[in-house]
Amino acid sequence: MKPIAVLILAAGASTRMEGGPKQLLPWKNTTLLGHSIEQAKKISDFVFVVLGAHADKIKEIIPNDVEIINNPNWEYGMGTSISAGIKHLLNSTNSDISGLLIMLADQPFLDAPYLSQLKAEFDKGTHKIAATSYGKKLGVPAMFHPSLFLELSKLNQDVGARHIIEKYKSDTIPIFPNGKQIDIDTENEYRQAIDNK
Repeated sequence: MKPIAVLILAAGASTRMEGGPKQLLPWKNTTLLGHSIEQAKKISDFVFVVLGAHADKIKEIIPNDVEIINNPNWEYGMGTSISAGIKHLLNSTNSDISGLLIMLADQPFLDAPYLSQLKAEFDKGTHKIAATSYGKKLGVPAMFHPSLFLELSKLNQDVGARHIIEKYKSDTIPIFPNGKQIDIDTENEYRQAIDNK
């Protein structure tokens, strides 16, 4: 089977977090972003990280075997990071892949076992998308079939992958994260997550 690629979105400015970029907050023996990279590498050899705000500082912690994609338009929202990532992927030599997993750098409880579950459902080949269930909505982490890459590459501003998932809802299988889907956006959420890890 062809490999999958993983795109980690880490371009945001962490405006609700005091004291610097949340991507670099300590988590276990690494950082939030470092932890995301470790989990991604357990399911794929092709891991890409999209950077924007604080890129010079953040790229220092990214391993050499992980490719960095710079998003100059990061201020316009997550859609621009997905678009930048997909365009890079389509132009790279690793574009012969069976699917793409898009994930965030600030959901540390959505770990390798969960991502593997997502991949296993996608690999069955019955759906074009396997997406995380957030109650009535579906979102990332999510896996996408290559037939959707062109549409993903055209996303802009703050319209993220959820727009594509909604469009292809009938061809999407929901995966239930069982409470692991916590985003860390504020100091308080970070402290709570540290207490629960």
